[in-house]
Amino acid sequence: MGRAAEMTGTTAGFLRALGDQGLITPLRSDGGHRRFSRYQLRIAMRARDLVDQGTPIDAACRIIILEDQLEEALRINEQLRRSADAPPNSADT
Repeated sequence: MGRAAEMTGTTAGFLRALGDQGLITPLRSDGGHRRFSRYQLRIAMRARDLVDQGTPIDAACRIIILEDQLEEALRINEQLRRSADAPPNSADT
């Protein structure tokens, strides 16, 4: 956890708080150490940026969760739009 905190410019307590808020859930090693993915570290840095700008940590976590949900919805919408615009398959006629 100390290494992850160092890499993100935060503290171990901050990373634990992100976990408590449900923003990140690191895997655990056999020895019980938290293992953060690169994606989770990027999320932690985004949360740190929002908190540094004065956003409360719970609001920062909610903002990031909503941003991720919006990005996923837009991705799905684009896939559906492309499949609707695709010419019909000749096997379907």
